Parts: sequence; structure tokens; C-alpha cells
Amino acid sequence: MEEPQDYWYEEQSGIDRCKVPSIVNDFNANYPSIVDRFYTKLYHVPSSKPDESQQVLFHSNRICLVGLAKDHVAFQKGIRSVSFEVGKYDRSENKVSGRKKNGGMILQADSTIALVTCQDDTVYKIRSCVQGKLVEVNERITADPDLMKIEGEGYVAVVMPKIEHCTTMKTKLLSYDAYQSMKLK
Repeated sequence: MEEPQDYWYEEQSGIDRCKVPSIVNDFNANYPSIVDRFYTKLYHVPSSKPDESQQVLFHSNRICLVGLAKDHVAFQKGIRSVSFEVGKYDRSENKVSGRKKNGGMILQADSTIALVTCQDDTVYKIRSCVQGKLVEVNERITADPDLMKIEGEGYVAVVMPKIEHCTTMKTKLLSYDAYQSMKLK
């Protein structure tokens, strides 16, 4: 039987008889994630229900990813299902086209995007937190609700606010530092 050493060897790479270091030497394990590099983390905490906080990831191109904050009570109870059927609207049927996202549903900051059902049959509303157009919903979380725990992958919806609403939206939501200090109180 062949051993790996028989057919595998350390490749010696060089340019003009100078040894070139391996690319593995440049790997940085502490490199920030895509979310940390390109998104601003903002939070919405309802005054009447502080354990139902939501996260809004705000990109520089004004796209917002809306999801649950990591310490939302639904994660502690265990999420059984996610539904985009809210009242007479099915948010997953939203179709947009073009640069201006024509056809997108207009959302207010308190519009319900989805309903999360927990293991104990408690239902939580996921609100938009942002006034703008619904670009798309993350249908992958209906098949696998555990995806909601992953930051960046577990977003519920993509919302595009109007340019003139971006600064007022940012002032209404909490920054990451303000959110952390509020949670410590």
C-alpha cells in the first residue's frame, strides 16, 4: 500500500532562484468578517419588550439586512418555524425589478415582515425597523431556522430605505456600543 509520502511532497516555489514563502504564512486568523468590514450594526429595542431586540446591518450602499439580535428571547426558547405570511400579505411573493427596485412592497418601520414560532408555540413578530422597500426575504430560514443564529446569513429580509431617510433612521436605532451598554444595565 502506498503511503502519502510516496506521492506527496512539499512544493518548493521560487522566482529567479529566490524562495517564495507559502501563502499560508500570510493567513490572519483574526481578520474581520464580511459583516464587520462592510456593515454598520444597528439595533432596535422595543421599549415595552426589551428582550425582543432586532439587528439591522446597514451597508454603505444603503441596503439593510434586518434580523433578530443574538440575545432575542426566541433563540433561548428555540425557533421552530418562520413564516412570511403576515395577514393578507405573503412577503415571500414580493418581486422587484430594476435599479430602483420597482414592485417592492413599501414598509414602515413598524411593519411586520415575518412571524417566528418558538418550540413553546410563542409567536414573535419580526418588524422592519426601517422605512423603505422590501427587496427580498431570506427563504432559506423557512427550511432551516437555525440559520438565523449566524450573523450575516440569518437575516430575515433585505430592505432599501430612501436616501433621504437614512440619516434619520440611523439616529432612531442604537449603535453597537450603545446597545451593549444598554444590555449591561
